[in-house]
Amino acid sequence: MSQAGPPEGAGRAVLPVVTLFESYGSGAGYVGPRVAQALGLPFHQQAFSSEEIEAAESHREHEGLLARVFGAVGTSYGGLDVGDVTAAQRDKYELTMENTRVVLEEADQGGVIMGRNGAFILRDRPATLHVRLDGPLEQRVARAARDAGIDVERARKRQKREDQVRADMSLDLYGWDPREVDHYDLVLNTGLLDLDTCVAIVVAAARLKAAGPGAAGG
Repeated sequence: MSQAGPPEGAGRAVLPVVTLFESYGSGAGYVGPRVAQALGLPFHQQAFSSEEIEAAESHREHEGLLARVFGAVGTSYGGLDVGDVTAAQRDKYELTMENTRVVLEEADQGGVIMGRNGAFILRDRPATLHVRLDGPLEQRVARAARDAGIDVERARKRQKREDQVRADMSLDLYGWDPREVDHYDLVLNTGLLDLDTCVAIVVAAARLKAAGPGAAGG
């Protein structure tokens, strides 16, 4: 009777991963790609941009994936009507499974994973650093306005909407709150630290985490 061989990927080194979650305007769009570049690994963008979330609220007839996400977290955001409860629950399950699949595939490649509930999905994965960026509200709004080329009032509306919606999606799809700091190895205040310093800190911490116990297969 023949014996099965080792599991696929057994003995293979686990590539470093950084999961990155930010409060709106904290600079993750600057920090994330530069951390990935310094580590020589890919940068994996978050699922929904600020523009997409804003558009979903402005165009309530939108029936694509983003509308279903808003529907899954309830009608309090964007006025998007779930409609049939059974269909909504099915869509929520499918969204959760698809997002989890994407995160696991991205983790196999290593790199920086922005958003997507990566800190929760990969919470037990070795060689994985979980990072949150935050900062004073007015500084975050001002940075977001500059980076997006929009006025401060529009950025302020985006902040209020986006910070709540992203947290609500995490709570509804995975049952965790990404705003709670105990989910992270490292929390950085980008109102006190400049973004290049944050990049250097995250890169150094990621290398230390990757060199720790369980970081390599075998």
